[in-house]
Amino acid sequence: MYGKFNFKIALDNKKWVILVFYPADFTFVCPTELADLAEKQEELKKLGCEVVSVSTDTQHVHLAWQLQEKLLEHVKYHMGADPTGTVSRIFGVYDENTGLAFRGTFIINPDGMLAGTEVNLNNVGRNADELVRKVKAFIYVREHPAEVCPAKWKPGDKTLKPGESIVGKVYKALGK
Repeated sequence: MYGKFNFKIALDNKKWVILVFYPADFTFVCPTELADLAEKQEELKKLGCEVVSVSTDTQHVHLAWQLQEKLLEHVKYHMGADPTGTVSRIFGVYDENTGLAFRGTFIINPDGMLAGTEVNLNNVGRNADELVRKVKAFIYVREHPAEVCPAKWKPGDKTLKPGESIVGKVYKALGK
């Protein structure tokens, strides 16, 4: 569960990959985010997602942190170690001034294409409910490429089929 994670393995298995970068272990916002993500890990797994959290700490620090921090007791997803910042730099979330990663979330589809990204500075945490909603929307539009999901869309809600007939009439097309 700890250590370097080769997300090529998940892509080879045609899974969705969710990379969740965070600044460091033994910090204040990070355990709240990772615990929130742990609450959604089974739902994400059922959606075909491989979840990996990544920081610039080592695998040994990850283990020590998880053993000590009660908020992390339900974390079952991989915790990737990026002590050189190589992966964080590839994804553009490495802060050269601190040597830490910003709070970056990357959703990669089974074809290896980036479907969604979110990057926050380190003082505001993310919401796993919104991550799950976005994953469901990306899965839906991958399966229904002629449709788009409007803001706040959730499964069962109306989608839109872009075209000339709804230009300037999105309100009506949504049935409002």
